[in-house]
Amino acid sequence: MNYKNQQYARQEALIKERALFDGVTGGGRFMGKPRTFVLQDPEANLYAPIREYVKAYFAENGIDWWRGNGPSGHTLSSQIACLNHLIPIMNDAQTVLSMINGIRNEFTEVLPISCDKHPAYISIEVVSDADHLNEKSSTRGANCTSVDALIMAKHQSGKTILIPIEWKYTESYPTFDKSTEGDMKRKGLERQRRYNQLIQDSKQLKSLDLYEGSIYYQEPFYQLMRQTLWAEQVIKHKDTECLKADDYWHVHIVPAANKTLLSCKYKVSGQSMEETWRSMLNDQSKYSIVDPSELFAPLSSKEEYSALVEYLKNRYW
Repeated sequence: MNYKNQQYARQEALIKERALFDGVTGGGRFMGKPRTFVLQDPEANLYAPIREYVKAYFAENGIDWWRGNGPSGHTLSSQIACLNHLIPIMNDAQTVLSMINGIRNEFTEVLPISCDKHPAYISIEVVSDADHLNEKSSTRGANCTSVDALIMAKHQSGKTILIPIEWKYTESYPTFDKSTEGDMKRKGLERQRRYNQLIQDSKQLKSLDLYEGSIYYQEPFYQLMRQTLWAEQVIKHKDTECLKADDYWHVHIVPAANKTLLSCKYKVSGQSMEETWRSMLNDQSKYSIVDPSELFAPLSSKEEYSALVEYLKNRYW
């Protein structure tokens, strides 16, 4: 049984136990059909103490929800997983600092992210103020390059570091070339028009003689490529952007057990996901893959988060 099917079974069992989801049953609709792993009341998919806060946060910051006007009842939603992990700690500077220092012990403080209506130390579904990637849209959570979560921190060198976070749960990807998609390759050609020159000019991404059919246009690398360009452009335009940073560190959250994603041998490279992506990067220190339980290891000794950690263990880890 692959990781995704294991997690389907796990969530269905939790739903049947009627404890973790406040007794809410499965059978909610997804893609037009009732599903045993989709909650009848989608809000029960969120960790109970954050439900009202999350709804208010999305509304006041104009953030689009994944596939709807509110939280998804799909228990394998990576957006929900990201929120359940990060929202409970987003206002606690010392805990956020300990979390990132648990991966790289190089930071002296975390900074409030002033782009939000009520700045905290983590921001969700973050976009740039201006369109630097030729995408013609900057709606948080939809139709443009955004990052699932963002932290800004002071490095021991004195630099301000942008920390974009891409959150994965059960995702894996079939081979699908986004550079040639659409009738007469129109969608693919438009994507190449947007990103090829930016990749060519990038300091972090390796230039290629031919971008069509390349790693950069296969998932999950297509997402990682755009987020890398996003970070570079936000820093390049920091004089006019709300986010003002000197450098960045791209953090990719992937459960270590998701071997379908991590250990897949991609046709474009013949290597695993991490090996494939690292082969395209000039500076390896700017990219880290982290398991969510590893990310939260510093919280295990904090009594005030014992209920959260127990919830996350039961639900995800």
